[in-house]
Amino acid sequence: MVNITSDDDIERIELLDMVLKKGLKVLTRLQLERLHMLVEKKDYSNNKKAQRSKIKLLKQISRAIYDSYEKDGFAINNNR
Repeated sequence: MVNITSDDDIERIELLDMVLKKGLKVLTRLQLERLHMLVEKKDYSNNKKAQRSKIKLLKQISRAIYDSYEKDGFAINNNR
């Protein structure tokens, strides 16, 4: 059996490993946004527990992204 891992999978695993070891605060805003995209893209629909964890992680990443904008003094306008 051959295990084919895409570059996106490798990057997602590396970023998640950093988060596991040191937390979200060590990632740059760009890394946080990339991780959000990679995790969001990953399909865990066949595993309910993993899907719940994914949703929880996405909320944490979104909060960290928001906080990084707040810290840098950028105004986030949700009115479009």
